[in-house]
Amino acid sequence: MAAQLLRGASTRFQLSTTLDTPLGKSGHAVCGLGIRKLERVSTARLCKFRGCEVTGSKAVLSKRRRGKGGIRADMGGEETRRVPRVLTVAGSDSGAGAGIQADMKACGALGVYCSTAITAITAQNTVGVQGIHSVPAEFVEAQVKSVLMDIGADVVKTGMLPSVEIIQSLCDVLRTYPVKGLVVDPVLISTSGDELAGPAILDALRDDLFPLADLVTPNLPEASAIIGGDPVTTVAEMREAAEAIHQLGPRYVLVKGGHLPGTSTLVDVLYDGVEWHELPGSRVETRNTHGTGCTLASSIAAELAKGQPMLSAVLAAKRYLSEVLEESATLNIGEGKQGPVNHLFKLSDWEKTSKQTKFRPESLLLYAVTDSSMNKSWGRSTSEAVRGAIEGGATIVQIREKEAETGEFLQEAEASLEVAREYGVPLLINDRIDIALACDADGVHLGQSDLPVARARAILGPRKIIGVSCKTPEQAEQAWKDGADYIGSGGVYPTNTKKDNKTIGVEGLREVCYGSPIPVVAIGGISGANAAEVMAHPRPENLKGVAVVSALFNQPDVKKATEAVRTVLEESLKEAALPVASS
Repeated sequence: MAAQLLRGASTRFQLSTTLDTPLGKSGHAVCGLGIRKLERVSTARLCKFRGCEVTGSKAVLSKRRRGKGGIRADMGGEETRRVPRVLTVAGSDSGAGAGIQADMKACGALGVYCSTAITAITAQNTVGVQGIHSVPAEFVEAQVKSVLMDIGADVVKTGMLPSVEIIQSLCDVLRTYPVKGLVVDPVLISTSGDELAGPAILDALRDDLFPLADLVTPNLPEASAIIGGDPVTTVAEMREAAEAIHQLGPRYVLVKGGHLPGTSTLVDVLYDGVEWHELPGSRVETRNTHGTGCTLASSIAAELAKGQPMLSAVLAAKRYLSEVLEESATLNIGEGKQGPVNHLFKLSDWEKTSKQTKFRPESLLLYAVTDSSMNKSWGRSTSEAVRGAIEGGATIVQIREKEAETGEFLQEAEASLEVAREYGVPLLINDRIDIALACDADGVHLGQSDLPVARARAILGPRKIIGVSCKTPEQAEQAWKDGADYIGSGGVYPTNTKKDNKTIGVEGLREVCYGSPIPVVAIGGISGANAAEVMAHPRPENLKGVAVVSALFNQPDVKKATEAVRTVLEESLKEAALPVASS
């Protein structure tokens, strides 16, 4: 096998091999072949493989490994890791939709380190700009120097520059500390229509900053203001504006067509003095467009910092912005006409997060654990069984599936999750972290032979619910230390739903409860006939409920069966004067 050394703005080693090749000392990228089940993808993610490619029934995984210091370069034997860096010189948006806030989020989403020099503090929201406080030019200069003297920057991106003095001092610093690229977003008018710069600032941009720029990115109103002409309303006029702005000195001009009237297809015009590129894009119908100009410019800067040539950087940034707008189209933040976007949608989907059901210990009161073979024998789907259980009073649901193929299991989980979301009841997946990730379930329940809780938490993140099965106080203590949210303990009574399942009895259950402070739910052979015995007083404070399988799902009517068990539990709680969980 051979390694290919790529020389350019960055140096990388890439090498392909197979998963059974030792990884320890190679320091090279690895491609794993023959991963045939989706559940292995989560394991690969845990091991920090960079991605997977699924073709048919086969998943292909890749991993980049580095030495301690990163990628080895020819620097006297030392190892260095190149981190692409952008410095944004712009205003602060109190609403966090535009300005340096948008720049930092966009750069972070694209894998670039972003430092800042704040030029103005603004009071603004989705309605408009209510106030601007300019930072003194000498302090802006101090911020820029502070970054460039130490951290450095591959590309500087400018946004709002509220004074001539700031523009001139920035130009002086850039002549002293040259960088590889300068992207100028000539912020003259905000997306909401507020004027942010006067004639003197416009002159300083034309005369001082544009000649230093690699790229200038005006929207249509800004392009019109820069050339001092009539409104720009057609692609032909965009070309004329780009040509006129190019004569002011920048290497490239990108005139953005977001304000073009009466068209569903947007066109941006990129010009380098010789070649024209008309770059089409689809219009996303949404009110959430605040900070789109900042986002595009900083995204281009990020791609340039990673070593992309200009056209490739612009195209990549346009794709990213389009994804952001599509993912943010239905967000509802603020009362104005210009809502913000979710730059980090790939890391956290705000809408999904807001829909995720929060875990409360009281949710363990009646824990319904599905069994597909039982439900099939009664002629119902898993999701139908889940609906019956929830309507009957189940306070949390676990989907346990030992027979179905991965695709079928995922479909069952998605359909069941839709039902659970309708009622606001948490839904967990038994064992299969990959299924929980794929359907965005509320969490997982793990056995002692499954992935360790700490590793599962690293994959699922802090918001997901993780339960773990424990039979001994020692296992319970370890589950607590590893970060489990609750413990499932049993079998309390003999059961046919799990083979070779050791019975620990009610006393064994209580010992497990005393071994850990986190909530415990009892499981194993529990029904309406013995649930009261399990919950009888005195009982450990952290014993919160019972998990039931056959008594709910091996019955002709799941709802009625669940109601019967729920009634027993509520009577037990009334006797103890404890709070009853709402279903």
